[in-house]
Amino acid sequence: MDQPIRILLAKIGLDTHTIGITVLAKELRDRGFEVIFSGLKQTPEKVAHAALQEDVDVIGVSCLSGGHMTHLKVLAEKMREMGLDDRILIVGGVVPEEDVEPLKALGVDQVFTMGANMDDIAAYLRSAVSA
Repeated sequence: MDQPIRILLAKIGLDTHTIGITVLAKELRDRGFEVIFSGLKQTPEKVAHAALQEDVDVIGVSCLSGGHMTHLKVLAEKMREMGLDDRILIVGGVVPEEDVEPLKALGVDQVFTMGANMDDIAAYLRSAVSA
């Protein structure tokens, strides 16, 4: 039997908007993913350490407060330092279109903005993890 894809969902910084990440967690769980929520007000360092400890396939960060460029730069650096750069890093929430390519240049694999289709997110994650 195949192991489920393990995803760590995180809220970094002072962003406490949880509706989106809660919906995502439930939808991915219902689609067979193993979901771990790191909690609110995490630092990029704590998220990277949790990803290593939990041996996840994917790290998903929800950003609604505008700190995505700063937080994800640090998270991507920590992931590289800890040998986690082979893990899939996704971002969702309020991300301006002009920030998508710079985020990908930092090491983010995919950006899902508000209103993204849950089937598309799950399909992307399955494809990316199996690649």
